[in-house]
Amino acid sequence: MTSFDFSPLFRTAIGFDRLARQVNLASSADAPSYPPYNIERTGDDAYRLTMAVAGFRPEDIDITVVDNTLLIAGRVAGEAGKSELLHRGIATRAFERRFALADHIVVEGADMRDGLLHVGLKRVVPEALKPRRIAIGTNTPTGTPAAIAKAA
Repeated sequence: MTSFDFSPLFRTAIGFDRLARQVNLASSADAPSYPPYNIERTGDDAYRLTMAVAGFRPEDIDITVVDNTLLIAGRVAGEAGKSELLHRGIATRAFERRFALADHIVVEGADMRDGLLHVGLKRVVPEALKPRRIAIGTNTPTGTPAAIAKAA
């Protein structure tokens, strides 16, 4: 297993502790594997998270976004004993999965069909942070800076 030492980064940079925690978490061997999921890019700034949630109903699943973290939790309410279960091959145990979201990623919506939970995500960059082109004007005041200040 490769270990990362971020101490040189912390000596010269401020605010990267979240990045270090995420790398450590992603590289840990005890990361949960249930339920299985896919992350796919559906466009330039669009993504879809698909999670296998067989045995869960929409009301059994909570989707929350807090501080750039998408949290998906599932808990099946206990069913009254209609019949005796001889074999359980479909896992319906409670789960909680966390996904770190990059800045400006928003959850557009979620739906369930065929035992799959689909969560739509999109990158929405605010207008103030988008690159903009500055036009160079030709109607600039002439004269010295002192004359310009005096005219104003």
